[in-house]
Amino acid sequence: MAEEALLQNKQVLFKGYIDGVPKETDMELKVDSHIALKPPPQGSSAILVKNLYLSCDPYMRGRMRDFHGSYIPPFLPAQALEGFGVSKVIHSDNPNYKPGDFITGFTGWEEYSLIQRTEQLRKIHPDDAIPLSFHVGLLGMPGFTAYAGFYEVSTPSKGEYVFVSAASGAVGQLVGQLAKLHGCYVVGSAGSKEKVDLLKNKLGFDEAFNYKEELDLNAALQRYFPQGIDIYFDNVGGDMLDAALLNMRIHGRIAVCGMVSQQSLSKPIGIYNLFNLITKRIKMQGFLQSDYLHLYPRFLEDVSSYYKQGKIVYIEDMNEGLESAPAAFVGLFHGKNVGKQVIRVAHE
Repeated sequence: MAEEALLQNKQVLFKGYIDGVPKETDMELKVDSHIALKPPPQGSSAILVKNLYLSCDPYMRGRMRDFHGSYIPPFLPAQALEGFGVSKVIHSDNPNYKPGDFITGFTGWEEYSLIQRTEQLRKIHPDDAIPLSFHVGLLGMPGFTAYAGFYEVSTPSKGEYVFVSAASGAVGQLVGQLAKLHGCYVVGSAGSKEKVDLLKNKLGFDEAFNYKEELDLNAALQRYFPQGIDIYFDNVGGDMLDAALLNMRIHGRIAVCGMVSQQSLSKPIGIYNLFNLITKRIKMQGFLQSDYLHLYPRFLEDVSSYYKQGKIVYIEDMNEGLESAPAAFVGLFHGKNVGKQVIRVAHE
């Protein structure tokens, strides 16, 4: 194909930095952009990819503010958002990738992306037993977050009492199942009856409750954990974290994975029960999955095997078409997703 050939390239652009909860109007669908289908400059290691699946993740909210002190830089206004995706290589000047390869890693919220930094990409070897989209969920960043956070940060023992908030989400659903496989008693919280039923009837949690129906979260946790909590896997922060602190057992562990209840507040809510860290000798630790990348091969082998053996399941909330991406992303902050939120941009 001639070097000057162009591909039409629909994009989701970031309009500008925000305060508060993300809105669809903070993003713009651009349908008339194009991308060059031509070799990158000589000496480049860039690859041109067709994006198949995009991941919607709460951490992306932090990239919508003009703050450079985080672990990942902010989005750039008037440019396509970016996040984890599964893509197919269309053109490559990189000896590690050839056209037709499937890869996962950071890509643009667009139909086609020119990826300049390829060192953090991972080649996928398609497996008929595992959907390709699972590489942004179960076998991607959320799944590895669950694996590292549970085994490395929470340091579980058989028979312990485990509480997971946002338990039907991309991370929480796997944490609970890993805890059950480890021989723990597991309770999850979620924001609807549908999600609570899912936790108990499909994901195998021992118990689950709708936090929106609880007038007193401390009383709710006392009801489900009369002997206290050994491990709290925290995805929400705020009032739930405060209540969990009151109900932790001596030498309990709190793995702080996310704080979705706080991410869109201009002034985050304070935590009042931190004194329990002292009296109960609780270990409370924040973490990023990127701290544990040396464990990724073991994770991939373990979780793939569990899934193929039917020991775990994984629930996706699949939206069709790039145009659905803004609404799907905004829906994360209103609890609209059931399971891992994924956008299918194109079929293979």
